[in-house]
Amino acid sequence: MIQNGAVEFTLLMPCLNEQETLAICIQKAHRGAENAGITSYEVLISDNGSSDGSQQIAQSLGARVVHTSERGYGAAIRQGISEAFGKFVIMADADDSYDWSSISEFVEKLRQGHDLVVGTRLKGEIKPNAMPFLHRYLGNPVLTFFGNLFYRVNLSDFHCGMRGFRKDAIQELGLNTSGMEFASEMLIKSAQADLKRAEVPITLYPDGRSRPPHLRTWRDGWRHLRFMLLFSPRWLFIYPGIIASIIGLTIMLLLIPGLVAVGGVEFDVHTLLIGAMLLVVGTQTIGIGVIARVTAARLGLLPTNIALEKKLERFSLELGLTIGLLLFLFGILAISAAVFQWGQTNFGPLDYQHTLRILIPGVTLCTLGLQAFFFSFLVSLFDLPVTDGQLFGKKK
Repeated sequence: MIQNGAVEFTLLMPCLNEQETLAICIQKAHRGAENAGITSYEVLISDNGSSDGSQQIAQSLGARVVHTSERGYGAAIRQGISEAFGKFVIMADADDSYDWSSISEFVEKLRQGHDLVVGTRLKGEIKPNAMPFLHRYLGNPVLTFFGNLFYRVNLSDFHCGMRGFRKDAIQELGLNTSGMEFASEMLIKSAQADLKRAEVPITLYPDGRSRPPHLRTWRDGWRHLRFMLLFSPRWLFIYPGIIASIIGLTIMLLLIPGLVAVGGVEFDVHTLLIGAMLLVVGTQTIGIGVIARVTAARLGLLPTNIALEKKLERFSLELGLTIGLLLFLFGILAISAAVFQWGQTNFGPLDYQHTLRILIPGVTLCTLGLQAFFFSFLVSLFDLPVTDGQLFGKKK
């Protein structure tokens, strides 16, 4: 019996009712190993609850089958990786859309010392009808763009399912998603861990199944994008917050002195109110982003941001409370000035254009002051001494 670590390569296929194509994929995998000069390998099928006899087909062709009780593409791959006996793992679907007989470049790159080798269909070839129009020209390019922008993965095909990797390097990433977003998680965490990555052009073929694919365009596309955003507090919270704050502050500074006309269009206190809203929401979003980033790092979901940690170390509760109190007091002064003007008219009708130019900034400053006040208390929680394994005197 083959033992863990006794072979050089594990050729891994997730499987859920693939009786139509599984046999040809296993045969191609054996041929691919021969073409690549691999003398020590196994073909491993991570079965996700097939009910069509796929397990028996795999075993009849000499493949090893492991059973994954948790449903989902990611769950099947994770189980397969944990059960793999090889030092290196090459994974691809069992639907015959990827050519298992052409794995030589993956083998070569891995033997050269790369931790992760990802196939690229966009730099290779996509056969007619192999990829749906929306996937080819919208979904994959958009998700690849965001993946490279958010995480600097620097790959051309973010969701290619044919990949090779060093088993121990990938296991150290702590991958845990169970669905299709597993493909994104692997690349994101590999970039965060600075694993040595490479791309290999491949050919994508129409799959050989008569049934619809497991992939659902809009559902799985959203799951990928959602995962990218949740793992990037900078792009989800901080950058949008900075942009909103700058726009809001600019609007307020331009309109507090008086009405502004641009090309016959007049911007008045109504726009000033929108600017105040953008400034308040923007600063609040930045605060949420900072808390989310630090919390994610301390939970081990993201790597520690040294620069941010140092800034928070220099931040003190007293400084934050002082800033919040000053902002609030300036706001109260502005509101008091507006009330004084109202009193000058015996609390009768007011010139709203003039009064709101004082009242809106006043309310905004009070709101920002309160935000700073409570945010300071929240940030100060990170400085509380907590013994490992113990929180508020109770075991975790």
